[in-house]
Amino acid sequence: MTTAIVTYQGGLRTKSVHVDSQQEIITDAPKDNEGNGMAFSPTDLLSSALASCMLTIMGIIANRHQLNIEGTTAQVTKIMGNNPRRVIEIVVNVKFNQDFDTKNRILLENAALTCPVAESLHPAIKQTISFAYGH
Repeated sequence: MTTAIVTYQGGLRTKSVHVDSQQEIITDAPKDNEGNGMAFSPTDLLSSALASCMLTIMGIIANRHQLNIEGTTAQVTKIMGNNPRRVIEIVVNVKFNQDFDTKNRILLENAALTCPVAESLHPAIKQTISFAYGH
């Protein structure tokens, strides 16, 4: 089954429509690659997808273990390389609003580090992940 329909709209912009929900995502080429940077670039989405996946899978584990991770954030930094132009590193800093004991930290961190996007990225893309707990 088709996941999305992506249409080139000109001006280095695309529109992706999620088939099931009809939600839309616009992408623009970044300023450092001939674009105007008015929306996420495709490589921004790739990097953000890693953090979204980590938070989602941690949410599943949190639900199973009656943990509350609502409000947890992930700050994402994408590092580009040249020749060829590609993402060479994704830095994700996960910040929980509260502290957890060692057992639950291990559960949450393992869930994040083995999420489907993390497991799908090419090994040449360095994933630098950190976790911070409490206020």
